[in-house]
Amino acid sequence: MALRRLCVAVVAALLAGLVTVALPVAAQAEVQHPRQEWLRKSTAGLFLHWGMFTAPKHLNCAEWERDVTGGGWTPDYWIDEARKLGASYVVLATFHSRLGYARPWPSKIPGSCATQRDLLGELVKAGKAKDVKVILYMTDDPQWHSEQGVQMLDSAAYSAHKGETVDLTTREGFGKYSYDLFFEVMKNYDDLAGFWIDNDNEYWERNKLYEQIRQLRPTWLLSNNNEDTPIMDTVSNEQKTGMFPSYDYPAATFTPMPRLSEACYKLPNTGDWWYDGGNHAVDTRLNTGRYITNAGSSIKSLMAETPMVNGRMPAQQEAYNNFMSTWVPPIRESIQGVEGAGYMYGGMQPGFWNDGAHGVITINPATGKQYVHVVTRPRADFVRLRDNGYRVTGVKDLRTGERMRFSQSAGHLTIEGITKWDEYDTVFAVETSGRQGFHTGVKAFATSSKDGFPASNLTDGSFEKYWDAGAAQPVSISLDLGRRKEASFLAINQRESSPTHARVSFGRPEDSSRIKDYQLTASDDGRNWWHVRSGALPSARGTQFIDIGSTNARWLRLTVLGTWGGPQAPVYFKELKIDEIRVGHSYPRSLSGGALEAENASRSGAVRVEPCEACSGARQVTGLGGGERNAVTYRDVSVATAGTYNLQLSLTSAAASSVSVSVNGAAPVAVAVPADRSDVPDPTSIAVPLNAGRNTVRVFGTGKALGLDRISVGGLPPSNYTPKTTLTVQPHGVQWVAPGQQSVKITARLRLDADDQIDNVSLAPVVPAGWTLTGAPAVRSSMRLAGVLEGVWTAVSPAGQDVGSVSIPVTASFQLLGSDRKVSGAVPVRTRPADRVFVREAEDSANSFGSTGLTGCGACSGGEKVRNIGGGPDASVTFPNINVPAGTYRLFIQFTVNGPRSYFVSVNGGAPVEVKLNGVGNNTPYVAEIPVTLNAGPNTIKFGNDGAGAPDLDQIALG
Repeated sequence: MALRRLCVAVVAALLAGLVTVALPVAAQAEVQHPRQEWLRKSTAGLFLHWGMFTAPKHLNCAEWERDVTGGGWTPDYWIDEARKLGASYVVLATFHSRLGYARPWPSKIPGSCATQRDLLGELVKAGKAKDVKVILYMTDDPQWHSEQGVQMLDSAAYSAHKGETVDLTTREGFGKYSYDLFFEVMKNYDDLAGFWIDNDNEYWERNKLYEQIRQLRPTWLLSNNNEDTPIMDTVSNEQKTGMFPSYDYPAATFTPMPRLSEACYKLPNTGDWWYDGGNHAVDTRLNTGRYITNAGSSIKSLMAETPMVNGRMPAQQEAYNNFMSTWVPPIRESIQGVEGAGYMYGGMQPGFWNDGAHGVITINPATGKQYVHVVTRPRADFVRLRDNGYRVTGVKDLRTGERMRFSQSAGHLTIEGITKWDEYDTVFAVETSGRQGFHTGVKAFATSSKDGFPASNLTDGSFEKYWDAGAAQPVSISLDLGRRKEASFLAINQRESSPTHARVSFGRPEDSSRIKDYQLTASDDGRNWWHVRSGALPSARGTQFIDIGSTNARWLRLTVLGTWGGPQAPVYFKELKIDEIRVGHSYPRSLSGGALEAENASRSGAVRVEPCEACSGARQVTGLGGGERNAVTYRDVSVATAGTYNLQLSLTSAAASSVSVSVNGAAPVAVAVPADRSDVPDPTSIAVPLNAGRNTVRVFGTGKALGLDRISVGGLPPSNYTPKTTLTVQPHGVQWVAPGQQSVKITARLRLDADDQIDNVSLAPVVPAGWTLTGAPAVRSSMRLAGVLEGVWTAVSPAGQDVGSVSIPVTASFQLLGSDRKVSGAVPVRTRPADRVFVREAEDSANSFGSTGLTGCGACSGGEKVRNIGGGPDASVTFPNINVPAGTYRLFIQFTVNGPRSYFVSVNGGAPVEVKLNGVGNNTPYVAEIPVTLNAGPNTIKFGNDGAGAPDLDQIALG
């Protein structure tokens, strides 16, 4: 106790004088630390943006505080609302750049609004009484200091306080001011839980602020927004959108376990992060889905609500909180004190399951109990998912307590006969007797490894050490089983350090670094290899599986031919990292099988039942082929109502073939079956009409030999569902052309990113009236996961007239289970202004972008601009092939900027010229002009700033 009093006294003395602690080396926070324990056990937090500019806006600090108190603000209300949400902490964002830089405590340091009433202290005290932590938001950013036309930062007062001239509107001056505020807060609020940092300030980093916080408040947490700063405890991923399903927030994150991470998002569908006067709707489906999928990835949901001046939530947010207060408790054990399953903590496979189902798994690390969260229900009465080697002993509906029927085979758990679905999350508690069926002592080798990340990390059992391919592709991993053994599948946990799909976050291009195309071979001696399987893995989180039937060998070699990410996202391109690979030799199996196994149906002709370890009942029917005489007939395929259904057939085929299906004696419908293995089933789907009650389904082959494992019946995908694709159309961006007749070369590439089957695929541009198109549509009869279709065309405008302004759409059309779908891109073409000899958009695909990225900009000339220019030599935009006659030109630079920033412009590799610019807001384009001297023929112009951030770039032109 005496030692503790001494330590407290020392800390108090340091804080009292705002003394800088001597730090011999830069500190690095531990990825795991006891101070994080409370946050690791939590599910969620409540994020409150609330300050002077909360509607109605206040420009006077005292008036704002008067209205806060007069309106009846009480800290207990916020704490109680947090508890309704199942939140363990509150983040208070009042010292915010867009809310007037108000400090909700009686600060002795002048410089911006500070309340007389200790609102922060009251909130911390109220939270402590109800076991809810409070974290304080701190901004790094002075750029919005006069957003409302009034200066909110008082440089003169702070300068007088410091005895030196300090300009708070600069990053350096603001960094010094806010640096002092950190120490004031640390001195006065023992029970605060930490700081939430909205990006780093250079002054803080140079003066080792975070290291001092670590020494002075070792139990406090540090969180950073959108950046993985090593010394921070938590990475917060802000407002991710554009995923499918839309609620699958983890699909857009980039932080692997065990690093603590948050998903920081707004609960209202529209509006600002703070109260703007509107009672905006809250999408219950979207937000409960986020809440659950985040829990299934060990990500904390930091939910932003928008309190009014008096602290009350708008009515629709308060209603959502009330809903959550009753919806969460029945499933609390499945989302609190648990970890995401399918990753480092073990567990079954999350993600997409059968018949459109989607969900996540959580696992209790202490008990091993798992929870299957079905967030999107299947179009069937069962859920089928990979069991990852766990032998299941019991399944229960957590909300109703009902014991569920289940079966297990071929690496899958099927939960059967589900009739009661929760609207937002049906949860099944799954008991197991542990994991089985994996080889031990496997050694791994690779053809390429980054220094410090060897292949031995692949089989060491640790998710904190991983293998890095060192940007090599193709790259091979060889797995030595020690002697010749049976192998049935690989279970692969790739590093969750990239999103699952191409996206742009705050102008930063991102993409998946996961395995796409692979080839698997085997050997007995490590020298002579035979083919086992080729295919594609989905770009998905959690354990991914490659089934290989019954393969006996000592060596297995996985060759990764390519990853999902493209060169537009250089940080993720060819950046393959894998945590663990395990080799399975058998699957857990229950006594009961599925209801529509092929071996239980009627057989005719030469068809026969054969063992098949990877098949759902460990058997399949082979010999399909040669026509209707060799057939499997199901006489009791029952549905409740008549309609068109998705009939899914699990087929095996060593060669490309076709399968035919006849329902109730009708004419057969045929569909192509791709080549794979004769002992590993793959799904093929057909839309079929079924009567209410019993139906007869006859399956046969007309091509090469097929095997049938099972069939299943589910509903058709909804009409608004289109499988995820990537359609890349070039040129990208508005094409500014000269007067007169013009030709445009168009290329397009369609890639199927979803694990779906699409048929009758066609890809082609559609030119405007009077234009001509050279080149036929690109077509494929069928495409599966990672399939690609490409085409090249030339579009020519009418002779004797200018192009004007047109858009050339490029459309990929296809069928999904007989229903038409399409995705489109476009090439906009415009005649350039008469006083310009050259015009090009910054986002044009002819340019080089380095580490910058494209972002939407409604007011910009092509609806886009280039963001994140500057701060390093690679953060630049280069315009190549600017072909003009030799001479001196006026270079018109169209840009957006908030505050003073500079470009450094280099022509043909010459010395950069600084172009100083200024503006208000980042959504208003401005135009600047500088002279440039260009050569005859191709020229290059580069925009960058190695030392600091530059303006965003919209377009350049020469006149």
